[in-house]
Amino acid sequence: MDTERSHTADVVIVGAGLVGSALACALSSAPDLRIVVIDNQTPPPSPSADRFDHRVVALSPAAIKFLRELQVWQNIDERRYCAYQDMEVWDGEGNGRIAFSCNEVHRDELGVIVENSVVLQALHAAMTPRVTWLTPVSVTEWHQVNDLQKLVLSDGSTVTASLVTGADGAHSQLREMAGIPVNAWAYHHSAIVTTIRTQQHHRFTARQRFSHQGPLAFLPLHGGPNGEIGRYCSIVWSLDEEVAERMMNLGDQAFCRELTRVSEACLGEVEWADRRHLIPLWQRHARDYGRPGFALIGDAAHTIHPLAGQGVNLGLYDARALAGEITRAHSRGVPLQHPSVVQRYQRQRKLHNLTAMASMEGFKRLFGNPSPLFLVARNHGLNWVDRQLWLKRLLMQTAAGEI
Repeated sequence: MDTERSHTADVVIVGAGLVGSALACALSSAPDLRIVVIDNQTPPPSPSADRFDHRVVALSPAAIKFLRELQVWQNIDERRYCAYQDMEVWDGEGNGRIAFSCNEVHRDELGVIVENSVVLQALHAAMTPRVTWLTPVSVTEWHQVNDLQKLVLSDGSTVTASLVTGADGAHSQLREMAGIPVNAWAYHHSAIVTTIRTQQHHRFTARQRFSHQGPLAFLPLHGGPNGEIGRYCSIVWSLDEEVAERMMNLGDQAFCRELTRVSEACLGEVEWADRRHLIPLWQRHARDYGRPGFALIGDAAHTIHPLAGQGVNLGLYDARALAGEITRAHSRGVPLQHPSVVQRYQRQRKLHNLTAMASMEGFKRLFGNPSPLFLVARNHGLNWVDRQLWLKRLLMQTAAGEI
């Protein structure tokens, strides 16, 4: 931890997860911008060589392009990520099905599944030494001093900056301290997240089965601890809270049998599962993405149902947009605390995020309704969409971050 008691910066980023680190990395190449990153945890250890991180992200082509621009993606070992070329989506309570292929949009891949810790390590390695890290500390006080922001940290040190960015997650302390209201509701669902090994090769295909109890996603991983290729997946299984608790309490063999049954043995038997993690699901959206001298990005501004794997992508788009506005203002001599900086960022991102959140809410309600009428309608709808190549292309382009 830095031992200086007082720091001055142009931009302070509170939160060093993927989104906050991406913003710091994007700004670190500007030679005359002073960047300070604050986090309440020490930097994470290097990714394990003999097991997968339970947290993985499904990165869109637009997110990967952003990481390439930051000179980050090129440094990620190709053995630590899995590009998937196809996606299968089906209704587990009917006969509706959609198949997506990268060939339909003339791409090499639809997206990439990669461990959270792998991307985070690459982001940290790509930052210039000009970024000052203050860890593990938290913000205890926040004062407005003339037109600057002054943060008091848990170790007694202070940071004064023109612009403070809250990248401190769904339960953002900065958002609460700023008094920005949030529209939030619980889904009364929890997601079970773990790594599994299956009997059959996943064929570099992402799979998602829907039912009224919740979606189950099989996200393909590249290799495995024993060098096996194609038999490991990360799962995200969204269930009613009570059902999720029961699944968490099952023994490993019983859990694998239940997962095989619910997945309709789409990859044969589930042979092994790693330690399970349970995540309560909420939707949140800040009514404003900031104010003069303060901006929210990523989960601090919005959280979304994981059924389409868009949460981290939306956060990375936030980081890209805010970095663009900061560098634009700085190059033109506009003070970073000027209202236009946050206003322009919010105009870029708010509508897009709200549209994505509304789409996911619509999907959840459509598949969460057990009514026979809804079952018939959605199965006809899925099969109809599967026959409309133009519409499938539009959906894939939207998921890719191109629209």
